[in-house]
Amino acid sequence: MARGKSARDRLGVLFARYGVVMAFGVMLLTFTLLRPSTFPTVDNAKSILVAAAPGMIVALGLTVALVMGDFDLSIGSMVGFAAGAAIALMVYHSVPWQLTIVLVLAMALGVGIVNGLLVPVFGGNSFIMTLGMATMLTGLEYAFTEQATVFQGVPQGYVDLGAKSLFGLSNQVWIALVVALVLWILLDATEIGRFMYAIGGNQEAARLSGIRTRLLRTVGFMIVAFAAAMVGILTSAAGAGYTPNSGQYLLLPAYAGAFLGAACFRPGEFNIPGTVVGVLFLGTIGTGLTLLNLQTYLINLVQGAILIVAVLLSTVAARRA
Repeated sequence: MARGKSARDRLGVLFARYGVVMAFGVMLLTFTLLRPSTFPTVDNAKSILVAAAPGMIVALGLTVALVMGDFDLSIGSMVGFAAGAAIALMVYHSVPWQLTIVLVLAMALGVGIVNGLLVPVFGGNSFIMTLGMATMLTGLEYAFTEQATVFQGVPQGYVDLGAKSLFGLSNQVWIALVVALVLWILLDATEIGRFMYAIGGNQEAARLSGIRTRLLRTVGFMIVAFAAAMVGILTSAAGAGYTPNSGQYLLLPAYAGAFLGAACFRPGEFNIPGTVVGVLFLGTIGTGLTLLNLQTYLINLVQGAILIVAVLLSTVAARRA
């Protein structure tokens, strides 16, 4: 009996930590068998990585805040604001593209600090405060751009930042990889990261133990805003222009990728490797189902069902482990 129970325990732990990865592997094999001439190709893999890169950067930044129990609903608006502000500064005000990037990223850090004041310092609800910030950022975006679509006068150096490739991979993919590596080191290999996880585990206990919870939570909001601004810059550079509300589509996928990642490697705990897997998981589903020529409504249904089943399986396994 003891041996059987021990075996079940080990199996439960295995599924809890790697259930999503196993499901990912099964999905890759399934799409490969169904579309052997188009899915398992280098070009398709590159396409998936490029499409996933912006959402991954946003989700990675978001993961830092989620680790500490905070939510940021302003990330989609931050992406759109950064894109609009960058294009407006360069096209309307002739600001050099290098200085434009610095200014936009600095503004993003300022937004993160304000969110930090509103939520950790003044005790506002993170959902409400960041939703209000999202509305303000959209207003600022429109003020910068007058809601005009812009595709002329964008400096080539700025365009190259998002459009060029290195060693056959888009710059966006390499930047996403660097962001993942830096944030993984921050959370998993530094004292600050351990403090952040402690805050997420029990904020009051962390505060009483001497951890500067307000400061670190503010840093979390700054990282989220900075990552979102990076995506706004990269997507507007890759598209050589600006379209109003260009970042709103990233909000829900970023949360989906982060929460799916929380069911991977460390069940119930947000982590950077898990977020990477989660975002790639969702991106691969979309590409694979598109290659199967399914109608859009079927793709949405299948994507949602797979996400729900994957997370539920991992959650059940974690409870049994």
